[in-house]
This record gives sequence, structure tokens and C-alpha cells, in this order.
Amino acid sequence: MCRSIKTLFNFEPPATDEEVRAAALQFVRKLSGFTAPSKPNQKAFDRAVERTYRVARDLVDSLTTTSAPKNRELEAARAKQRAAVRFGSR
Repeated sequence: MCRSIKTLFNFEPPATDEEVRAAALQFVRKLSGFTAPSKPNQKAFDRAVERTYRVARDLVDSLTTTSAPKNRELEAARAKQRAAVRFGSR
């Protein structure tokens, strides 16, 4: 769906509010079809982002696992390597 929305659960350090809010924004953009809503739609758009953020933050904070937390740098390097294979290195 939204390739820019990344997994936020079970990382060390935990997902920041900014990361969760960015994911919420991307989700609302995808659902609405707007990257920047018109003035009449701005309030509804902002309200949807805020509500989505709160639900996502609650979800990420409430989940539990017995798995060890993932290393952010290692996961980012793996993603970069997969992208290089998929799209070719430039």
C-alpha cells in the first residue's frame, strides 16, 4: 500500500512520536488521495491525521513480543540493499 510507511514496532530505540505521526500522515494521504488538501478539507484532513496518529501510537505502545528488538541501523542497511537489488544501484 504505502511503501513509505515503515514497521514501527519492536525497534531499539522505540519509534518516536515523529515517526508515528509521519506514518499517520502518509496513511491519511493515501486514503484521501491528497498530498496537500484544499482549504475547505484542511480541518478534516488534520483531524484524521491526529486521530490516526493517536490510534497508531496506542497500538505500537500496546503490542508485546518475546522477540528481541530489531536494530534500526541493521534493518535500514538491509532495506537499502533490497532497494539496490530491486531498482539497481545508481
